[in-house]
Amino acid sequence: MAEFPLSILIVDDDESHAETVAECLEPLGSDCITVHSQTEALQKTRSRYFDVVITDLMLEKKDSGLDILKVVKQETEETEVIVMTGHNSVEVAVEAMRQGAFNYLLKPLDLKQLRTLTLKAAESSQLRRINRELKQRLDEKFGFTGVLGNSPSMLALIERLKRIAPTDATVLIQGETGTGKELFAQSIHQNSPRKNKPFVALNCGALSENILESELFGHIKGAFTDASADRVGKFEYADGGTLFLDEVGDMPLATQIKLLRVLENSEVTRIGSNKEIKVNVRILSATNRNLEEAVAAGTFREDLYHRLKVVTIRIPPLRERRGDIPVLLAHFIKQFSEKYGKTIRGITPAVRKILFNFGWTGNVRQLRNAAESMTVVDYDNLIDVDDLPEELGGIPMENNGEWKTENEESGDWKLESGELTGHSNSHLQHSTATSFDSLVGKSLSDIEKLFITETLKSTDGNREETAKILGIGERTLYRKIKEYGL
Repeated sequence: MAEFPLSILIVDDDESHAETVAECLEPLGSDCITVHSQTEALQKTRSRYFDVVITDLMLEKKDSGLDILKVVKQETEETEVIVMTGHNSVEVAVEAMRQGAFNYLLKPLDLKQLRTLTLKAAESSQLRRINRELKQRLDEKFGFTGVLGNSPSMLALIERLKRIAPTDATVLIQGETGTGKELFAQSIHQNSPRKNKPFVALNCGALSENILESELFGHIKGAFTDASADRVGKFEYADGGTLFLDEVGDMPLATQIKLLRVLENSEVTRIGSNKEIKVNVRILSATNRNLEEAVAAGTFREDLYHRLKVVTIRIPPLRERRGDIPVLLAHFIKQFSEKYGKTIRGITPAVRKILFNFGWTGNVRQLRNAAESMTVVDYDNLIDVDDLPEELGGIPMENNGEWKTENEESGDWKLESGELTGHSNSHLQHSTATSFDSLVGKSLSDIEKLFITETLKSTDGNREETAKILGIGERTLYRKIKEYGL
């Protein structure tokens, strides 16, 4: 349902006809402005925002509704344009549709059709605008490429990343397995002056010493038994860009010495060669190990440790930032809904409580896997306990089934993107203690008033969510609230 009041511009050189259209639409709660030429129309659209422009295709003085359409769609993408035309100009109207018109109306106008089409166009316009504004707010709130979160710890970390990214400083990223260390490294690269150069990742813990050195520094033909051709190493390949060394704490000591030499001289020497090759590479590294303890134990070089940790960031585990679970879950479910052709419209309170209370030893990676599993197995577009993966299915309910978050003031899960809401009809069942027996003998209007009142309580007065739970339009809810004096 479109928001109200609507802002509508009516363009028609027939003044009486323009007024008729305005009078037809004003009862909908519309702010209608009428103009009678192309010049006036463009002056208005450039001075204020309109949800809908309704324009005649054939205007006086060789003015054309097509020209108005073209300018409006170029300058204000969210505004929808409806064109009016006579029966003998249907081909022109179809051409207007090709150029971006929302729809067309034939003269003489069917007033009911006019209202219906205008409401649909306004809804489309406002949805486009809301999505754009939400994206801007999300970019500001979560705004560091690829990093999502609105918990205090994540917001502070994002601010730190914004300061780190533009520099060439080496960064040591610390965090448990599954916290997304490579994602953070990619984000630093993408927000740096090197973003148009390669980002190269290498897991130092997954390779033997010989293979690791070959991967890092490259080799020449004949350097060892299997060296059948020259090979460019990761340092050379990443020249001008960023090299991410994951699990750097597992790097053998001999390789650590060679890496330190590269960091000091910005030169690499391929295995089997004596030729030094200049490289310009920013080093980001990550580990889930405590490198200070490794230094004390003699398994990691202290001088390399200090070279790698010019700047250090610690990614908090998911259990320390549970407020980020709704944001991350919505992102993952949207991602997997698109991948698997699903339409997930919500998550039940029971599931939300389970997800919030779960330990998440696998951190964000584990949440991502759970989101994919739930999306795949869901069959009714509402994620419930029957969709949970086995590892999550045995979590006990607490607090009599009520949903609690670390930010109690925020109440139920709400995502500003609106892509995934936390409500369902079961929310109403949890929130009202009214029995059906107590409704017997009451009028329908009394029952309706009671249900609206209780649902408003359950949503802390959130009218948008209340309307969704009750299955009615927001405008209908507003009218009922006024009617019942709520």
